[in-house]
Amino acid sequence: MDVDVDAEAAEVRAFWRRLGLPGLVDVHTHFMPERVLRKVWDYFDALGAATGGALEWPITYRKEEAERVALIREFGVRAFTAMLYPHKPGMAEWLNGWAVDFAARTPDCLHTSTLFPEPGVESYVRQALDSGARVFKAHVQVGAYDPADELLDPAWGLLAEAGTPVVIHCGSGPAPGKHTGPGPVGRVLARHPRLRLVFAHMGMPEYEDFLDLAERYGEVRLDTTMAFTDFSERLAPFPPGALPRLAALGDRVLLGSDFPNIPYLYLHQLSALERLDLGDDWLRAVCHDNGARLFAG
Repeated sequence: MDVDVDAEAAEVRAFWRRLGLPGLVDVHTHFMPERVLRKVWDYFDALGAATGGALEWPITYRKEEAERVALIREFGVRAFTAMLYPHKPGMAEWLNGWAVDFAARTPDCLHTSTLFPEPGVESYVRQALDSGARVFKAHVQVGAYDPADELLDPAWGLLAEAGTPVVIHCGSGPAPGKHTGPGPVGRVLARHPRLRLVFAHMGMPEYEDFLDLAERYGEVRLDTTMAFTDFSERLAPFPPGALPRLAALGDRVLLGSDFPNIPYLYLHQLSALERLDLGDDWLRAVCHDNGARLFAG
């Protein structure tokens, strides 16, 4: 996809300036070791052939790391994340080591870490917290693990005590897994009700089930990643009847984009939120204020 990044960046800046914001806070962006990211891109590149052309997923911002960092800054994103995740044991601690270096050389990136159900997870989660991690990423679908696995229980306890948010992909989109859906993560929250889980993609496609959990647990949040966009509305439309519930949770909804791994423009995620017509106060909270408050200090 050919993108006029300068023109798009100007439009993104115009969006948040119209709202009177100092910029954006995006809790769901991907930076990871280059060879890992290339494998992620390979997966998306293969989707078209794997689905017989039913699901094409071009990577809009297929650029080198330095270019991607520069671009997200041009958009006016004041704080972003380095969402990274393991798919097998022994990988999380290595990724966390990379993230320490990335955060040190990218001060506007919220130091991001990850975890996996394996012996030693409590130790390396504690180490990540001690090294300054401000947000964690968990990917139940890719990791193919039960978030309620007893191996993870001490780590969840540490994160709940620290008040450190965990962006967790636990919905069954784009394809269900053995441990996706509201049930497994609901068991985690029953044990750790103060855990600050952020449901990625609004819990797509089980939106209302994840809204239930957010209404039940006061520290739970949802991110907007890919939700409401034309791409996702074709595959897993958000139920219009649930919009009042989303509006009522306006102080716990966070902007997420999936940059750079999205098959459309960054601007489209913002436009998709605006066309929900939930008001400028809601947009201001989602696009900046909620994230800024969550990560204050």
